[in-house]
Amino acid sequence: MAVVVIVGCGAMGSVYAGLMTDAGHAVHVVCRRGPHVEAIAARGLRVTGHSGDRTVVPAGAVRDAADVVLDRPADLVVVATKAYDVAVAARSCAHLVGPDTVVQTIQNGLGSPEVAAAELDPGRIAVGVVGGFGASLPEPGVAHHNGMEMVRFGPWDGLPAAQLEASAGIWRSSGFSVALYTDLGRMVWEKLVMNAAFSGPTCLTGLTIGGVLEDPDAWAVARACAEEAVAVATASGVTLDVGDPVEHVRRLGGAIPHARPSMLLDALARHRCEIDAINGAVAREGARLGVPTPVNDTVTRLVRARERTWLRPGAQPPGCDPA
Repeated sequence: MAVVVIVGCGAMGSVYAGLMTDAGHAVHVVCRRGPHVEAIAARGLRVTGHSGDRTVVPAGAVRDAADVVLDRPADLVVVATKAYDVAVAARSCAHLVGPDTVVQTIQNGLGSPEVAAAELDPGRIAVGVVGGFGASLPEPGVAHHNGMEMVRFGPWDGLPAAQLEASAGIWRSSGFSVALYTDLGRMVWEKLVMNAAFSGPTCLTGLTIGGVLEDPDAWAVARACAEEAVAVATASGVTLDVGDPVEHVRRLGGAIPHARPSMLLDALARHRCEIDAINGAVAREGARLGVPTPVNDTVTRLVRARERTWLRPGAQPPGCDPA
C-alpha cells in the first residue's frame, strides 16, 4: 500500500483518487472546493463512467495540503491543480515530500514543472500528461469520466529511474495504463496539440468535442490550432510520433465525443481558464521562434475577453450559458 496525496482533486484528480483508493492505497484528497470535500468526507468519493461505478472512502479529505498530516513522507504526491495554481500547491505540500517521494505535476499546457521546481527539489519531480478522460464533476462528491486514453510520465531533473518506475507502479496497480518517456518535449507537445485543438474552440463555441468535430466551421478553427501547434513543436526541435497529427487529434477526440474539455467546464462555472498555458503558450512559443500562429493568438484573445466578463470585479454573470 502506497501513501498518496492528490493536490487539486477536481474532476481529473477525483478520478485518480477514486481508482487509487479502490486499489488499496492510502489516498489523501486536497481540494479547495468546500462542497466537494464535505461530500467526500460525509459520503465517500464516487467515480462513474469508463472505469465502472464505485464509491470509496479516501484516507482523508481537506481543503489545503498544509492540513494533511502523515506518519511518514508520501510515496507519491500528484499536483493536479490548474496551471495557474501550481506554485501555491507545490509550496503547500513541501512538508509531505521526503527523500524517496515522487512529485508528479499533471497540468495542461506548458510551464508547470518549472514552477514546481522553484518550490520543491527538482530531483523529486516527474512531469505528467494525461488525456482522453473527459472528466467532470456532475455533483459534489461525484466524478465521471468518459475514457482514460493517455497517462504518461517522465523525469524532470535527475529523478532516479527506479523511483519513476515505482510511482508508475502505483498508477498501474489502480487500473491505469502508463507509459514512461525520456523525451519530455515529445511527451508534452503531443498532448498540447490535442489541447490546443479543443480547449479554446470548445470554450468559445460551447460545443462538446464531438460537436467541434462535426461542425465544419468549428473544426476548421480547431484544426488550424492543432496545425499551428505542430509547426511550433517542429520549430522547437520536437519530433512528434503520432503519425498524421491532425488524424491523431480526430481519433482521440472521436473516442470521447460527449466530453467537455476542462476549459469549457471552467467557462460554464465562471472560473478562471487555462488559456494562457494552452493556446496562449502555442502563440508565445510561436512568437519566440518566428512561427506564425494567428489562429491560436485570436482564440486566446477571444477567450481572455470572454473570461473578463465574469472575472472583472463586480461583473455579473452573462444572461445565458453556451449550449
